[in-house]
Amino acid sequence: MKCPYCSSTDGRVVDSRESKGGEVIRRRRECLACGRRFTSYEKIEEVPIMVIKKDGTREIFNPNKIVQGILKAIEKRPVTRVDIEKIVEDIEQMVQQNPDREYQTTEIGNYVMDSLKNLDKVAYVRFASVYREFKDISEFISELQDLLKEPKKKEVD
Repeated sequence: MKCPYCSSTDGRVVDSRESKGGEVIRRRRECLACGRRFTSYEKIEEVPIMVIKKDGTREIFNPNKIVQGILKAIEKRPVTRVDIEKIVEDIEQMVQQNPDREYQTTEIGNYVMDSLKNLDKVAYVRFASVYREFKDISEFISELQDLLKEPKKKEVD
């Protein structure tokens, strides 16, 4: 480690501590050439998670885009912020576990739709109409008919 004061590479570690929940190691160092102390931080360099869009382009995974899509779908619906956070948290966990570090947007979109379908049918239809790019009312009606065919869940008190 190069000293920020004299640029010498001759130094020693005086103290090491975990920081940020164990994701970063903070090291106090002492330069053996000038005697001054400084702090350095170590963290794992992660390969970013990429999403492959419908047109084949790739971009870095951004959970905020998922939140924005869900917020549009749930407008004026009885869906809580906690519900949204749970969906996004589940998706983030799912993509983190993929060793390839790449996901198709269709996989992510289908997961969001499944989650919304279980949470709020109106929000699901809104999201699906944009995500699946419904071209006309017949596609919309077809989706609604599929929803009506599903058995109703019994509410538990």
